[in-house]
Amino acid sequence: MTTIGTFIKKHLTAVLFFCLTTLAYGQNITIYTIGDSTMANKPDTEQNPERGWAQMLPEIFNKDITIVNKAVNGRSTRSFINEGRWEEVYQMLQPGDYVFIQFGHNDQKVKSPDRYTNPHTAYRHHLIKFVNQTRDKEAIPILFSSIVRRNFNDQGTLIDTHGAYPLETRLVAQQYGVDFIDLQYLTEVLEMRYGVEKSKELHLHYSEGEIPYYPKGKKDDTHLSVKGAREVCNLVAQQLKAAKHPLSNYLIQ
Repeated sequence: MTTIGTFIKKHLTAVLFFCLTTLAYGQNITIYTIGDSTMANKPDTEQNPERGWAQMLPEIFNKDITIVNKAVNGRSTRSFINEGRWEEVYQMLQPGDYVFIQFGHNDQKVKSPDRYTNPHTAYRHHLIKFVNQTRDKEAIPILFSSIVRRNFNDQGTLIDTHGAYPLETRLVAQQYGVDFIDLQYLTEVLEMRYGVEKSKELHLHYSEGEIPYYPKGKKDDTHLSVKGAREVCNLVAQQLKAAKHPLSNYLIQ
């Protein structure tokens, strides 16, 4: 399986090309993020406890990185393409930019034909489209497996809900030599480290009347709290550092 570290060792020329193109164009690097509600920007108010993890990326990168978060609630690879959202990002890409790609939560919606994709066919080919077209613009794709849902059974075992979608993301990364961050695994470890009860802090769990934003209460094991989004974002930073990825040079810490 291709990881960021092995990708860099096997593709040193591409890394050097990235450095040269950045210098040649004399521009700051832009990271575009495409995906679903687990990444998307949420209203950044004191009252709203929800955030997407990509919304927190400006906290970890210095001023030489611009974050353009194009992830949107409820989107799958199919609907993101069909609504023209990918075309919008594609037209903006410049050499040396990055595209962070994380889908899967909504691709599995079998009752929603405008979003559902077979993981082994349409989902896979949509990911390949994102990768190839990003590279057509001399930009750099990074694939992410989906973050897990907080889905513990009665015995306290965290149960997968994403089926074959993360596997296909890994396979595309391997076949096409794409940088890959395994957020499925990393967030599994995170949820289990927090445990059955404390992991609620990573998501949106509120009793009736607890906070004004959810007067009737909330029980959401998919979407992230501010704390949860920040934790996931920090996992991304740790992976970039561990791999000595070029983007790690722009991390604040």
